Amino acid sequence: MLSQYFKSVWQQLRRQPVISVVTVAGTALAIFLIMLVVMIEQVRTAPFAPESNRDRFLHTYCLLYSEDNEKTNSISPMSKNVFDGLYGNLKTPEAVTSYIFITSAQLVSVHGKPSFSVDVRGTDADYWRVFDFTFVDGRPFDESEFKAEQKVAVITESMARRLFGTTKCAGREFLMAYSPFKVCGVVKDVSTPAYYAYAEMWMPHTLNHDYEEFSGSLSVTILAKDKDDFPAIRNEVKNRLASYNSKIKDTGVKIKDFDQPYEQRKASKVSLSRNYVPDMEKADRTKFIVFLILLIVPAINLGSMTQSRYRQRISEIGIRRAFGCTRMQLMSQLIGESLIITLAAGIVGLILCVLFSYAVSDLLFIHTLPSVTLNMPEVNIMMLLHPSTFLWTLFFCFVLNLLSAGIPAWRASRMNIVNALEGSTFNNR
Repeated sequence: MLSQYFKSVWQQLRRQPVISVVTVAGTALAIFLIMLVVMIEQVRTAPFAPESNRDRFLHTYCLLYSEDNEKTNSISPMSKNVFDGLYGNLKTPEAVTSYIFITSAQLVSVHGKPSFSVDVRGTDADYWRVFDFTFVDGRPFDESEFKAEQKVAVITESMARRLFGTTKCAGREFLMAYSPFKVCGVVKDVSTPAYYAYAEMWMPHTLNHDYEEFSGSLSVTILAKDKDDFPAIRNEVKNRLASYNSKIKDTGVKIKDFDQPYEQRKASKVSLSRNYVPDMEKADRTKFIVFLILLIVPAINLGSMTQSRYRQRISEIGIRRAFGCTRMQLMSQLIGESLIITLAAGIVGLILCVLFSYAVSDLLFIHTLPSVTLNMPEVNIMMLLHPSTFLWTLFFCFVLNLLSAGIPAWRASRMNIVNALEGSTFNNR
């Protein structure tokens, strides 16, 4: 049965080459544009190392600090004191980490080689429990080194090669801002769209000596044991916030959290320049409208092409109907044949989308970097291709096929048999 569908499709493609090429190209372009939108969203939200647990992440970027009965407001990451009060030793999550909100560019060097700039992020020792880095040499710094403010660092393979000419350099020293640092571990390079994990060098953030009482430079990522624990974690944080605000009442400061922590998808919609909770319903509506436009516009044009193909098959359709083929059978056969063409074109569109996204990643994903890094975003094929990518492609191919072939197939199935055998155009019975 399936082989007959393929034979019929192949014959139709050969019989009408111009219309077939335009149909395949139009379908491929539609899927290309739709999947481009999907992939940009996936790079922000889908899991990939070292953020493989994005589906279990909760993030807190900044907090709102109100003073003088909310007459004065400021937005900033939190200090170590606020982190300890709100997120220290939470009972529900698997792990909680604090890290410097934005990477900073610092000069590093070794004797006999010119210095160069790298992106540095300060973290705590639990950072290595939350994010799944791949160590090629050494180990992460531990809690004792973090508390003792030791000048140790984890660096990437690229930085290790530039400094020492090898990735096997655990225990060796280099200079940063004229201060000696010891390499305790080397990890595989991290892609810049993995914002929370990205840096070229990681060191204990206790070295920054953040003495502010409330506002500071720390953000938080929580790793839940299961995403079903999100409500319990948020509730625990809310209770902590209420308790902490009671303790600091005499200072005249009140902290607000904008309903944080946010799951990965909601956190990706945060605007760092505005103090509001991301409107996910509005974001979903916008995305739905974009998909609708990208589907309906090509579907109208493809529908005309499909109508033209069916007009060339009037006699064949009449013979099928004359030999007892029901309207539903005929309609399903026509839609099935069209679906094969749509799927083939959809695969072409997906391949083109992946290649395009890979080639111009520095343009597509630059907005995912709320950082001062000068490094352009880089993606790999595995970041673009997920199981959900293929499922989305199949879904959009099915919808596009239904929109473009559904009405022409319905009209063809309702043709008058006598008119069809005579070769007349579509004429409902």
